[in-house]
Amino acid sequence: MRSVRRPTSKFLKVVCGKCKNEQTIFNKPSSTVKCLVCGAELAETTGGRGRLKAKVLSVMD
Repeated sequence: MRSVRRPTSKFLKVVCGKCKNEQTIFNKPSSTVKCLVCGAELAETTGGRGRLKAKVLSVMD
């Protein structure tokens, strides 16, 4: 029997520190992620897991 590996990447629900907008982002972004309302930077790419600059509310599997 062959086992199937689970993905290590997840989606995160975060809240913007400036305008309190809630937004869903990927935890391994390939580019800078900005708030859709005010344009504040929520996460930046690091080549792997992103560097988060917003508060994480929940992790979606």
